[in-house]
Amino acid sequence: MFTIEQIDDLHDRLGSARTFPEYVRALKALGVERCDSYLADGHSEYFGQGGHRVVSPAVHEVLAVAETGQRETFLEHLGRHERHETTYLEMSKGLAQSGIEKWTIDTGRMTMTFYDKAGTEMLVENISPAPGSWDTVRQGRRSRPLGQRRL
Repeated sequence: MFTIEQIDDLHDRLGSARTFPEYVRALKALGVERCDSYLADGHSEYFGQGGHRVVSPAVHEVLAVAETGQRETFLEHLGRHERHETTYLEMSKGLAQSGIEKWTIDTGRMTMTFYDKAGTEMLVENISPAPGSWDTVRQGRRSRPLGQRRL
């Protein structure tokens, strides 16, 4: 059974865009099967076998999440962050304004999926399973991943 302290330790060591695939593999090695991170306050929920669940505290003030997802605006905000034009909080505000409620990391499928409030998949990114190679495939083109404070 994993703890929030173990996850925080992994995040402190590997929670950046450069080491994101390693971070996801390390979560999987701990027993984390899925992680949901919420834009409203930045808290994350980590799920493992047998219904095991741990929750991190909020990491920023509460943000209003738009009722409907706006895919193009969402992709613009995500792209700005990938180009290092925004901070984590600025990205979070932009994604929330675009209607993104959460992102989910699936350690088995090695994917990161962004959802709106209705539960619609707005974007699914594949996380490269090979150590040292972290590109994602997004709509047929290569892109760089997010660098987040808490995934």
